[in-house]
Amino acid sequence: MGGSTSDIQWLDSYKLNVNNTLVDVNIFFKEGDSVPTYQVNITNMSKTTKIILEKIREEFISRVGVGVVELSDQGGVERIKDEFRREITFLLRQYFPNADEKTEEMLINYVIEQNLGLGNIEILLKDRDVEEIVINSSTDPVWVYHKKYAWMRSNVIIPTEGRIRHFSTMIGRDVGKEITSLSPLMDAHLLTGDRVNATLMPISTHGNTITIRKFSRTPWTITTMLKNKTIDYYSASLVWLCVQNELSVLIAGGTGSGKTSMLNVLAGFMPPNQRLISIEDTRELQLPPQLHWVPMETRLPNPEGKGGVSMLDLVVNSLRMRPDRILMGEIRREKEAEVLFEAMHTGHSVYGTLHANNAEETIMRLTNPPINIPKLVLPALGAVLVQNRNRRTNARRTLQFAEITKRGDCNVVLQYDISRDKMVMANRMATINSTLHLYAGMSDEDIDNDLIKKQKILRWMVEHDISSLDKIGMLMTKYYRGKLNVK
Repeated sequence: MGGSTSDIQWLDSYKLNVNNTLVDVNIFFKEGDSVPTYQVNITNMSKTTKIILEKIREEFISRVGVGVVELSDQGGVERIKDEFRREITFLLRQYFPNADEKTEEMLINYVIEQNLGLGNIEILLKDRDVEEIVINSSTDPVWVYHKKYAWMRSNVIIPTEGRIRHFSTMIGRDVGKEITSLSPLMDAHLLTGDRVNATLMPISTHGNTITIRKFSRTPWTITTMLKNKTIDYYSASLVWLCVQNELSVLIAGGTGSGKTSMLNVLAGFMPPNQRLISIEDTRELQLPPQLHWVPMETRLPNPEGKGGVSMLDLVVNSLRMRPDRILMGEIRREKEAEVLFEAMHTGHSVYGTLHANNAEETIMRLTNPPINIPKLVLPALGAVLVQNRNRRTNARRTLQFAEITKRGDCNVVLQYDISRDKMVMANRMATINSTLHLYAGMSDEDIDNDLIKKQKILRWMVEHDISSLDKIGMLMTKYYRGKLNVK
């Protein structure tokens, strides 16, 4: 590692199992470094074995011409992996005739990942605590964003710019996307759902880049958010009240604040007898299987500029699909927002995300270019929920819950107090109460009692660890049928 032991501050260490390849992860701070180091070491493979595997890899390439086949075969990387598994097995048995079945499988997977997969990036993808993986160039180590320790340099290095470009091309081909010198920017996703952005030189002047935002294998639910103190019980019950009574809600926040995760949580409160249409650039939402849900995803045009399906196309089309509720990944442009607010005015409930740091800024963003919605239409929106990530502590919290007044302003009802790590009452709720009086026949007392009941259910869910999408879907089904009794 370099440096004496006294120069190193050890932060964490744990093990990963990547296709039977055992990996040690060590996280430490070296004296003089600006950020911690994230170090991965394969423990059940000797240096000699790695050298032999590299020789097998080179022989494998020369025998089957992987580079050519990989880029021309329309079946995708997964099909190629299956086709050449036999070829690799044949080569491995020549060099490792005494390997047992488990060892042989581990070596086969290693060679496939190094040649047809993403190499050592595959190890980083398997670490549940790593949220983001960034390749900046071949001269810079791969960076990772860790749930506990934020940004760190890893000991993984991609040796050439050509290899980075090869990874980008391979990722794109598998999902019908393309990255070339004429089209040097690409948004795509891995087959596992992880979001990928790639850029080519000279657009990124230091080198080719790949940014992978990992898709949560176990999606956030209201239970996990309550356990992690991302949201408190009263705020959660208030959001549930809004969703149940079909008030439209926007979730605002900065990058990485958990907007999409909160949208996923909010959707879990929806009744199963209503039709949901979700619209995203890259598929991220994961909803309970009990919901009547149709997910839709945009598509970029081909190199000739044809075949593109925009967010606006999908929003307009969704209104012809008899939706009760529309979920939109992110509102960015005027036309999209116009159609969504028109949908609200015609009786559809709309839920989406927006980049804004607080409730007041949300109103400013909606009513100014490039979105530019007239303030007069804003009262169709019921509430704004603002998420925040503290960059110093990396803690995610709900920052504000605000209702939209009849004049299109925001009334912040709940405000997070960072000094006490607690949500506090900022102002009396009036507009939402008035709406519920009119359309649900609920008095102020009814609303208060309903919020108390919802908090009781949420506490019961946390106590009994009702945290999977399926369990939450079943519980909400019972709730809306009037058959949920918690003690």
